[in-house]
Amino acid sequence: MKKFLVLALGAVFVLFALVFAIVPGPSIVFLLAALVCFSIYYPKARDLLKIVQKIFKRACYRLDGIK
Repeated sequence: MKKFLVLALGAVFVLFALVFAIVPGPSIVFLLAALVCFSIYYPKARDLLKIVQKIFKRACYRLDGIK
């Protein structure tokens, strides 16, 4: 039951991300939340989440001007 609820919540986050990709909104935030939900049970999603975290970390460092 817990697995179903977590995966359903992840699916809802994906749907919100798709809606906010069309209309202005925080689609990236919802995609990250969906990845977090899916990474609990799926190792492939966990690997993808680590990659996305590295990309965002590099982007933040570039925006701050830190090398």
